[in-house]
Amino acid sequence: MLYDVLIIGSGPAGLTSGIYTSRAALKTLIIAGKTWGGQLMLTTEVENYPGFPEGILGPELMERMKKQAVRFGTEIRDEQVTGVDFSRQPFTIKTERSEYQGKSAIVATGADTLWLNVPGEKQFIGKGVSSCAPCDAFFYKNKNVIVVGGGDSAMEEALVLTKFATKVTIVHRRGKFRASKIMQDRVMKHPKIDVLWNTKIVEIVGDQKVTGVRLQTVNSKQQIVKETKQIDGIFVAIGHSPNSIIFEGKLALDQKGFIKRIMNYLAKPDLAPQDELPASHFRSMTSVEGVFVAGDVHDHQYKQAVTAAGYGCEAALEVEKWLEEQNEHGK
Repeated sequence: MLYDVLIIGSGPAGLTSGIYTSRAALKTLIIAGKTWGGQLMLTTEVENYPGFPEGILGPELMERMKKQAVRFGTEIRDEQVTGVDFSRQPFTIKTERSEYQGKSAIVATGADTLWLNVPGEKQFIGKGVSSCAPCDAFFYKNKNVIVVGGGDSAMEEALVLTKFATKVTIVHRRGKFRASKIMQDRVMKHPKIDVLWNTKIVEIVGDQKVTGVRLQTVNSKQQIVKETKQIDGIFVAIGHSPNSIIFEGKLALDQKGFIKRIMNYLAKPDLAPQDELPASHFRSMTSVEGVFVAGDVHDHQYKQAVTAAGYGCEAALEVEKWLEEQNEHGK
């Protein structure tokens, strides 16, 4: 069976793409993966997604998106992609169960938070452990929190948290930050922020929710000092890993593995991996004509459910327009 659109990924970007392409009467298949729904499936209450003034549980929000996509005719398969062939039309996507062909494709595989991988971390995700201050800072009003990391993302998380928390402590495993100077200056000057240098978290403790962390610090005498710090929450900001390994050699990626969009090539032509680039009016197209990208697998800046959904809408509208142009040209 030949589909008009193959969508890889079932988070906010992938499901929103499916809603739009199906409503445009394009035969759409979402290959959801073995665990569908993206990072929101790991969250508890979501209060910053428009349309839910009382908030909504992350898994419930994703279930609603899924039902909406299915309502308009999107097919969804809970299968894991094992390979792609974007070298010729129609495109081919292989899973562990089957093989699918499509006239176009949208990559919406998202990104995974890089976690600390210490005891207690997974247990308390959504119960005091978070990776998104803009999402969860409100819940820590008048609380004491920790931010782990040393880059711009960690600085931004800390500054957002100061609007609500009583005290913010940045824990960094090295003796200096790698963040930009302007961000470091803002953090170091803020009265609510303290920094623990040469320190790492070795365990997160609590009962029903986080109550503290066990720290290990290397002091000026190169001695290891261990202590337990009482806190109400911990924000992990050591980076994200885009789910793009399967596209290596198939699509152009940046140095961190995020998939490049056509707009990147227009800004810096020397980055183009091929002589002929896709039409410039398709902002969400990748280095391969007919293959589009949406969400956190290319967006390393915003990383929000609502922006992922917006990118999904953009990609779907552009797929519809691109397919129309192919039909007009008899392709």
